[in-house]
Amino acid sequence: MLASPSLAVVAVVVLLPFALVVVFGFSEIRLVDIPYLGTEPVEWTLANFQQAAWSQAFWGALWTTVLYAGLTAVGSLAVGLALALALRRPFPGRGLVRALLLVPYVLPVVAAATIWKTALNPQYGVVNAFGRAYLGWDTPVGFLSTTSADVLGVPVPVALLVVVLFDIWRSAPLAFLFLTARLQSVPGEIEEAAALDGANRRQALRFILLPQLRAVVLLLLLLRFIWSFQTFDDVYLLTEGAGSTQVMAIQVYTELVTKADIGSAAAFGLLMSLILGVLLVGYVVLSRRAEES
Repeated sequence: MLASPSLAVVAVVVLLPFALVVVFGFSEIRLVDIPYLGTEPVEWTLANFQQAAWSQAFWGALWTTVLYAGLTAVGSLAVGLALALALRRPFPGRGLVRALLLVPYVLPVVAAATIWKTALNPQYGVVNAFGRAYLGWDTPVGFLSTTSADVLGVPVPVALLVVVLFDIWRSAPLAFLFLTARLQSVPGEIEEAAALDGANRRQALRFILLPQLRAVVLLLLLLRFIWSFQTFDDVYLLTEGAGSTQVMAIQVYTELVTKADIGSAAAFGLLMSLILGVLLVGYVVLSRRAEES
């Protein structure tokens, strides 16, 4: 009886919408069919999933999402680790620097995206103005719409890298907080003993600090990958999927809003949820191992 109110909220907010998504994914339904739901029996079909399996857009969006999530997870963790190590020792103004590092994380995503879009604008953006004035750029670069550009003979996915850098800029402070908290719990006596034994800073980092951070690093890496895998607002606000930045969440939005195909959007969403479910199982396993250690 005490748990029933919570169960009712979960059923209405989570289970019922998910059940509807399952029904939509296994049926042929478009937005124009919404007024007639419940008046006719559901015709079950696998056509939506077959269409996704043979769709180049689906596999392209999946590859883009995996690449985006992987680069974002590794990049944010690397930047957060570097900042945590750099600000570990006390120095004048360290508190102020730590507070300023949290600004990208607490800044509303709409405001952050507007700042980046303004700075990268090919007509009046400060980045293109600096490049043309000091770096010898002949023409402005459309950072948010250019699919690929040759840099020293190597094709570089410009727009995708920009949204990756944007997400790293926003999410690295969170990794910095987690890693800083873990570093503060490392006993100083261990490092002092290593220094007495002749270990330099690089050896202390490799053999003492990094092993202490292994569990939280793995958890952050997987958790950041899961969050980035389902990201919609960051990418949509910057590029709206242009420049080969069509991630899975934007693909679902396109199927639903642009194509008005509820069944296809639901199938894409269910496949995305299946992948996230596998990742969540890995997260739970790593969490339990971290608690045991």
